[in-house]
Amino acid sequence: MTTKSTLRGRRQVLAGAAAAAVAAAVPPAARAQKKYGPGVSDTEIKVGQTIAYSGPASAYGQIGRAEAAYFKALNDRGGINGRKINFISIDDGYSPPRAVENTRKLVEQDEVALMFGMLGTPLNIAIRPYLNAKKVPQIFLAAAHDSFAQPDKFPWSMGWQPTLRSESAFYARHILANHPNAKIGVLYQDDDFGKEMLAGLKAGLGDKAAMVVAAESYQATDPTVDSQIIALKGSGADALMIFAYAKQAAQAIRKFNEIGWKPDTYLHLGSASVGATLIPAGLQNSTGIKTALFIKDVTDPQWANDAELKPFFEWMKKYLPDGKLEDSLNLAGWAYGHTLEQVLRQCGDDLTRENIMRQAANLKGYRNPALLPGTLIDTSPTDYRVIETMKIGRFNGKIWEQL
Repeated sequence: MTTKSTLRGRRQVLAGAAAAAVAAAVPPAARAQKKYGPGVSDTEIKVGQTIAYSGPASAYGQIGRAEAAYFKALNDRGGINGRKINFISIDDGYSPPRAVENTRKLVEQDEVALMFGMLGTPLNIAIRPYLNAKKVPQIFLAAAHDSFAQPDKFPWSMGWQPTLRSESAFYARHILANHPNAKIGVLYQDDDFGKEMLAGLKAGLGDKAAMVVAAESYQATDPTVDSQIIALKGSGADALMIFAYAKQAAQAIRKFNEIGWKPDTYLHLGSASVGATLIPAGLQNSTGIKTALFIKDVTDPQWANDAELKPFFEWMKKYLPDGKLEDSLNLAGWAYGHTLEQVLRQCGDDLTRENIMRQAANLKGYRNPALLPGTLIDTSPTDYRVIETMKIGRFNGKIWEQL
């Protein structure tokens, strides 16, 4: 797979490259002269977010809680150049109309400097026209549609995780290499998220796209996906792609075990949380499932004494004591927060919306400690893809192990 991320052998090199990138990215003028946009003062930076604390995707509200805890810890350390983060995160129930309403309130009434970490492809697409028209940064989204990495069309919108098409094409390449005669069934959410993953899978299969023998969709508000799983088994499929969020993914895993179907299963990386998906599905039921790994699994003993994750473990104990390590959404929220902190530090005293977006598109050799070893983040004004390095992982009943 083609990737911008550079693999390095020594952590010292990574740290040095990141430090040099920060120094280079902060222009002297920004350090010497204060320039503020909406939501910024000598004492605070307002950051807005609309996310699902209720509704069918409420499990992902944990990302927002983790981010709030991250900014609390950051503020306790003095904030960013003396400015505290005022994080305003409100519930949208995973409803695009509510997300639009929330976004307008955050921008027009609360006057946030930027919008950060919003969940869901359809919701982010719904709010994107408004934010691009208003020239408000919409960055590091918990959504991975390819259009969030298209600065020529949407210069104020940037994702974070690998794009949906690249992820599902990654699965296509893996299954072609390891299960070339598979009959593939697909469970997908009937919206921009699920359709994008299905399209990426077929594109990745190329002239072997006929390997997809059945595709069953569901609505995010459907009570179960049982009938879809039964239909996919009936199609004769012996491989299954689960392009679903945590709730429906857990339902699917429970159901195919209940009916005695054991397909070669690939799970959307955004649902690969042991706590949010696999424990509700049953750990034994989940054994053997594969996903794309790009972030460390903090329940894996190999990371217990990882120097890069020491601050995360300490932060969890102090600022998120009720959070569970097995819920990877906590590490995700910490990683998102770390990335935004990097951008805001690069801004220096030029905290206009234009410079915030400029610095988000100027991450050079940035090492996020939550990512798998050797992964560096590089963005540019013409390339908004933040993370592209992925490895296949398989769940062994306790942890995700790299293959």
